Amino acid sequence: MGLKWTDSLDIAIELDEAHPDVDPLKLNFVELSRWVRELPDFDDDPAHCGEKVLEAIQMAWIEEKS
Repeated sequence: MGLKWTDSLDIAIELDEAHPDVDPLKLNFVELSRWVRELPDFDDDPAHCGEKVLEAIQMAWIEEKS
């Protein structure tokens, strides 16, 4: 079973592993959405994503980095 948009912490961990030098605060939501969809384990409908979902992923990623 792949990652869904609601798996914000798991997505954040995978993003941090894939892009360790990126500051998630400097990433725009368009690029963040694309990076999530490009994760090998991601398996969800791109239409199910919105600003609140991306904010949750970004916040989880920030927490993961600290």
